[in-house]
Amino acid sequence: MKKKYGFLAFLFAGILAISGCGESGDKKAGYGKQKAAYHVNYYDAKRQTGALRNIQNHINAVGAENIDLRVVMHGNGLSLLLLPEEVGKTKMKGGNANDKMQATIANLKSQGVKFSVCANTLKGRKINLDQLYDADQADVVPSGVAELGHLQGQGFAYMKP
Repeated sequence: MKKKYGFLAFLFAGILAISGCGESGDKKAGYGKQKAAYHVNYYDAKRQTGALRNIQNHINAVGAENIDLRVVMHGNGLSLLLLPEEVGKTKMKGGNANDKMQATIANLKSQGVKFSVCANTLKGRKINLDQLYDADQADVVPSGVAELGHLQGQGFAYMKP
């Protein structure tokens, strides 16, 4: 009887090995290629930190080589990149781009994440690009919401953390 169960355990392990179900979670190829647009339009620094953590977890699960990630910010979401010392010169109530947030953003950018900034918000909230952390003209899109619609039309999954 022991030989029968031993053989079944061996057979089961073989099936798992062939199917890939028994492999560790380190294998990222199971998800395939992905495209995702993360929407940030809120002030809350804790929520923004959580969104960036979600993005890193997404990269960790899929692999940076298998994903095209965009972060689209408009309205209050520009506080993610707004330098705290620049708030008084704008129509924003806060800036969350402290040293820790900057390090997190730089790490995500080094993995290929693209951050897009809404031109309407820049104009309406009287924000200059030099008041934002690591943003330049290439990061500016005409409209944050239009950019989200465009990305969805291009097959990007919409994520609202």
